[in-house]
Amino acid sequence: MGWRCGGLRWSPGGAELVWRDGGRERRSALAYGRELGFRVVGERRCAGVRGQVCPLGAVVGGRSTGGQCPDCARLDRSRSVAADTVADDPQPYMVYLAWFGPGMVKVGITAEARGSARLLEQGAVVFTRLGRGPLMAARRTEELLRTALGVPDRVPYAAKRAVRAALPTAPGERAAEVNELYARAVALAQWPESLERAGYEPVDHLEAFGLAGTPPVTGVIAELVDGGHVAGRLVAAAGPDLHLECDDGAVLVLDTRLVKGWELAAAGNTGGVTVPVREVVAADRTVQDGLF
Repeated sequence: MGWRCGGLRWSPGGAELVWRDGGRERRSALAYGRELGFRVVGERRCAGVRGQVCPLGAVVGGRSTGGQCPDCARLDRSRSVAADTVADDPQPYMVYLAWFGPGMVKVGITAEARGSARLLEQGAVVFTRLGRGPLMAARRTEELLRTALGVPDRVPYAAKRAVRAALPTAPGERAAEVNELYARAVALAQWPESLERAGYEPVDHLEAFGLAGTPPVTGVIAELVDGGHVAGRLVAAAGPDLHLECDDGAVLVLDTRLVKGWELAAAGNTGGVTVPVREVVAADRTVQDGLF
């Protein structure tokens, strides 16, 4: 078995593709404006759990965004704070507001030690910290704010993609909704005593994502298949999504969660995209339908 893609990770230097070969791991940095191309080889294998190899080496479907077999997916979920299956983690947690585009804000929590990494992984264009404290206090605050502010704690990736072409150009405009909701959040009296409120410090990821002036997306790669080719110029990346501009002018999103577990080879002289692509139509840009 050769090197297989482990998906996309965000580091202080930007987006990186992770590669794994058994217990070994390496990363390759991605740069906007550069060509990105590969050929899909063989079968897609389970990506394992948190860097650990799947003991079965199970084959998984091409449309699975988790990239895991059922056994590994269950084990992963059993260790997940996001799935609310961990209650005794002693490290401090951060409560935050994240903005993905006009009318699209969520509340969430993440381990404070991860800094902005979790927000970059989610594709948050702007975020601000609300407070810090123990895990269960952060959980209670998240639920309080979700109800009081009328915002969700999850937003589908399809909805996030739909609003990226309509992002305001001025930083102040991008932060306006977060600013308003922050003021309402810290004014609430029901916060747990063990959660410390944070000052308002919005963080803008537009430049990190390369989204300024990015052309609108025309299609989304639905899955990878053995022998399929993907090639284009990387113009932006947000969360797990790579925005690729093809020679014919099309701009396609490659959700790198679909790449996990595949062995990829150099594209050679064959360009373009030969894997299934779903065209983005007007319905995909309906934000309200995407949220609920």
